[in-house]
Amino acid sequence: MPVAKGSTIDPERTRATIVHAATQVLYERGLDGIGVAELCRRLGVSKETLYRHFGTKDGLVHAVLETRSDSVIEWLTDTVSSSGDSPADQLAALFRALQGWYDGPDFRGCALINAATQHHTDAVRAIVGRHVDRYLELFVGIAERAGASDPRELALQLLVLAEGATVVADHHSDARAGELAGRAALTLLAAAGRS
Repeated sequence: MPVAKGSTIDPERTRATIVHAATQVLYERGLDGIGVAELCRRLGVSKETLYRHFGTKDGLVHAVLETRSDSVIEWLTDTVSSSGDSPADQLAALFRALQGWYDGPDFRGCALINAATQHHTDAVRAIVGRHVDRYLELFVGIAERAGASDPRELALQLLVLAEGATVVADHHSDARAGELAGRAALTLLAAAGRS
């Protein structure tokens, strides 16, 4: 990513550009599926630039995972909030959105769960743990609005369905995981309180 003569370098913009480009490469190839030299070539940056902004490849991986978590949670939160006031409609919209993601040609499972499996380190586990907690809180909000007697318990059940559907969609030939999990989620919601 050469800088035109006479222009100024914006470190935050450079960092964000690298993270954006690395997100797709690392999702496509896996965290260990590409070395630093090839990663830098694919990103169009020097090793020095990568190390200056992230310290190590792991530093870049952590930044990618945090950014990915932010975008996924924002996407799902927007999906829920734009689907009306009914908790059942919100939940149905969330699982429809997941199914749409699963149906995409570039779907390779949850990047964060994949990362936790590939790099079972404290740093990656902490990032993934925060992501799962944020996902859980989205479901807690739906469960509370539905009047569930135990919103956190219902939210955990919904989270298991969503994460399980993502794993099944990635590893099984039947492409209806989001649809099936969505129906199960609506059944749980109806049994837990008003919807």
